[in-house]
Amino acid sequence: MIGSLLVANRGEIARRIFRTARRLGIRTVAVYSEADAGMPFVVEADEAVLVGPANPALSYRNVEAIIAAAKATGAEAIHPGYGFLSENAEFARTVAEHGLIWVGPGADAITAMGDKINARNLMAAAGVPVAPGTTDPAATVDAAIAEANRIGYPVMVKAAAGGGGMGMAAASDEESLRAEYEKVRGFAERMFGDPAVLIERYFPKVRHIEVQILGLADGRVVALGERECSVQRRNQKVLEETPSPAVDADLRARLCAAAVRAGEAVGYRNAGTVECLLDPTTNEFFFLEMNTRLQVEHPITEFVYGVDLVEEQLRVASGMEPGFDVTAIAPKGHAIELRVNAEDPKRFLPGPGAVTTWVEPTGEGVRVDSGYAAGTVVTPNYDSLMAKLIVYADDRPAAISKAARAAAEFEIVGPKSNLPFFAEVLANDEFLSGDYDTALIARMRAM
Repeated sequence: MIGSLLVANRGEIARRIFRTARRLGIRTVAVYSEADAGMPFVVEADEAVLVGPANPALSYRNVEAIIAAAKATGAEAIHPGYGFLSENAEFARTVAEHGLIWVGPGADAITAMGDKINARNLMAAAGVPVAPGTTDPAATVDAAIAEANRIGYPVMVKAAAGGGGMGMAAASDEESLRAEYEKVRGFAERMFGDPAVLIERYFPKVRHIEVQILGLADGRVVALGERECSVQRRNQKVLEETPSPAVDADLRARLCAAAVRAGEAVGYRNAGTVECLLDPTTNEFFFLEMNTRLQVEHPITEFVYGVDLVEEQLRVASGMEPGFDVTAIAPKGHAIELRVNAEDPKRFLPGPGAVTTWVEPTGEGVRVDSGYAAGTVVTPNYDSLMAKLIVYADDRPAAISKAARAAAEFEIVGPKSNLPFFAEVLANDEFLSGDYDTALIARMRAM
């Protein structure tokens, strides 16, 4: 097993990785920006290194500074968490070139899945269902219109290098496509340094289902069930659950088999997630993208499948056998995750600020992965995620009830919080029925 680990990240995910590392007897190293000095993840690490100012480009994305920190502290391995450099193939290569262990998939797999058009084409060749769409970038608006006419409206305009729900817009006709094409192309150039755009069939009523995969050290790829991620605002998730209320045993088997084929097609190692769109009227699903990293919502899979995914990441990176029986993977119980963000609960606009009160809920089957505490400050420099509230129960109704109670008990004073929103959604008839889709929040807010 790896003996020392640097986490090239911050906040709740750094603390969560450290928790498993400590249990395994691994020495931990944090890197932090000037804005994060004194934060819980910095204090909890065995060693911490300042890598730059608040601007993430100069700190958490500063490859040279992070490698130097690993060398200076004698860290054997680097775990990127999620966000920042986690899906940066060049960073993964640089880590390996410096004789360090990269806790994640190989750089070639990251590259293959990083471009949505290339990923679509690879998946289609591997027999994974993909939605009707382009096989090459739509280089001009006229090319986009031609593709849309072939596919049929409505269509989704997507940045080929995008991710995390960013860089996409729906178009219902040629006029709206012209406007959205230019917006998405400009956004993609600014955000990702790559203006390439693809056109894909847009499904007005769809569910967002993803499958957790793990590429083992011996070359096998296994799937650990699905997660339902359809509660979204601005194409970004705020609540996830597993198992999905829309997925029965037969559909689960088909989803998992397709996800395994996706991983095998790129020689995948370590943890990853295959994201799909599910048409609830036909039970057809289509490949959306592969996230070549640990997901924000991984804890619900850990609860339901009894697996510590960070430990499994470290075991794969160390060349070890898995710590669970891969022939007996089956869900047990139900888990829900609420993303507690520093944002108002109505319009979901960011609301950073100093935390004066922070009281986390407790109880059996309640877990909080948090990045903050009383006396800390939520700054506008980073993502608004403050904590993840995860609950587990024997069945979905009990998990919903437990989530509602835990959310009501979670007390945060200072920054804005979306906790009141969860009281709404967990009591919403459509959500309670299990028959909902990605437009749930839009319908709630339109009432």
